[in-house]
Amino acid sequence: MEEKKKQKKEGKKLQILVCILVTILLASIAIFGIYTKKQNRMENIVKGYDYAMDLKGSRVITLTPSAETETIIKDSEGNVVEDAESLTDEELTEKGYTKEEQNVNSQDVLTEQNYQKTKEIIENRLKGLSVENYIINLNSQTGEITIEIPENEQTDNIVNNIATTGKFEIVDSETKELLMDNNDIKSSKVMYGSASNGTEVYLDIKFNKTGTQKFEDITGTYVNNVSENNTANTTNATNATNATNTTNEGTNTTAENVTENTDTNNTVSEESQTEETQENTAKQITMSIDDEEMMTTYFEEVIENGDMPLTIGSATTDKDTLNSYVENALNIAVVLDNGNLPIEYNVTRNEYLLSDITHDELHIIELGIIIAIIIALLVLIIRYKMNGFLASLGFIILSAIYALIIRYTNVMISIEGIFGIALTLIINYIFVNKLLSKINEYKKDEKLKNVVLDKATNATYKEIFLRIIPICIMVVSFCFINWVPISSFGMTAFWGILLIAVINILITKNLLKLKNK
Repeated sequence: MEEKKKQKKEGKKLQILVCILVTILLASIAIFGIYTKKQNRMENIVKGYDYAMDLKGSRVITLTPSAETETIIKDSEGNVVEDAESLTDEELTEKGYTKEEQNVNSQDVLTEQNYQKTKEIIENRLKGLSVENYIINLNSQTGEITIEIPENEQTDNIVNNIATTGKFEIVDSETKELLMDNNDIKSSKVMYGSASNGTEVYLDIKFNKTGTQKFEDITGTYVNNVSENNTANTTNATNATNATNTTNEGTNTTAENVTENTDTNNTVSEESQTEETQENTAKQITMSIDDEEMMTTYFEEVIENGDMPLTIGSATTDKDTLNSYVENALNIAVVLDNGNLPIEYNVTRNEYLLSDITHDELHIIELGIIIAIIIALLVLIIRYKMNGFLASLGFIILSAIYALIIRYTNVMISIEGIFGIALTLIINYIFVNKLLSKINEYKKDEKLKNVVLDKATNATYKEIFLRIIPICIMVVSFCFINWVPISSFGMTAFWGILLIAVINILITKNLLKLKNK
């Protein structure tokens, strides 16, 4: 009998030792991370916290209506002459052409209504680029727009796209007659397709009802029309795509990623002569964004469904290359989906703004929370002895899992979010203290000798969670508010309260069983 008691006691000690080691391991991972060797350096593979702008700092961009001028060449009748920039002054005089300097933004467009419309379009672009945490302000008198967004690996790409004018046009290649513009676009989306040599990325432009009819007429007028004497010759279809790239001095759309595609079902193709004797009489259109040519092409057939897919880059199996194609396509889609800016803007400020709270101050806050937890747990151990020690292990495990969940659920931590974390730890401490107090109270009742832990646990859950029902309702509602300070508090508190409910029944209770069974 004594031997069995001794073995049982040794078994408990071993279980407690294992629990201590597991707790130390989880706490170490939560605080320090896991480091592995990568390219001759040690790298932490545990994801870091996502801090909001009030803790991490932000990128501040100021957009100002362009005051630049452009040279316009007109004929004797006052009509604008295209493609005459290369003519000398003497040649212009001979043809009766005159030069005029005019502002890229006329006084007619510099209105409060257009300023407000520009702000709305930029906000929609930010949402399309998945930027949730941003601040945007408009000076309705000058039209100056100030934007504050988080600083991360996507920030430069975002800056490059929010100020792009986004003027989409399809014109006749010869006469420059405007055939279609932004008003004809219904939506744009990124699509994937499989090819023999990898994955292809498409930008699928879908036109609205009016645009569909226009596009059908265009594809009927600008259809491939190779002369009968040369029908034996073939053409190679190519799709040209572009990546929109805006510089700090203004906007500049460049054409890139030209890829071959021999599929005869492609909706757009660019003529490429395979023999010098071939004669092609097809009329062509030019597609451009912000007056920068994307492609000049004709069509293989009449398109009636108002759908125009453009291949972005070439088929590839490389993940990084594929991601860059997707990013290019998404950038263009976001710009086209939200319309063109009614005013041309220049980026006059683009700088990183430090947070009022430095990294050292943030570390001090984190250290302060850890010290407060240690002191609070020591109080539990002194007051409740072994039960207090085991409950403290449960508290540390919950805190470690909590830290990891916040990281991997992409919770944005703001100053308000820190208060949510503190609230969680306080509620959990109250819960644990109340549980231990109930255990001591019920131990005095001989009738509850074999069910002390279950009874104490049930009573604690009922008492604590009934009292925090209003807090739970508030926290859940805060999670759906699209404002980072409030949503950060809501998300940190939500995960915390959920863990309190789950961890204490699964871990803390079972740890206490080691002492009370």
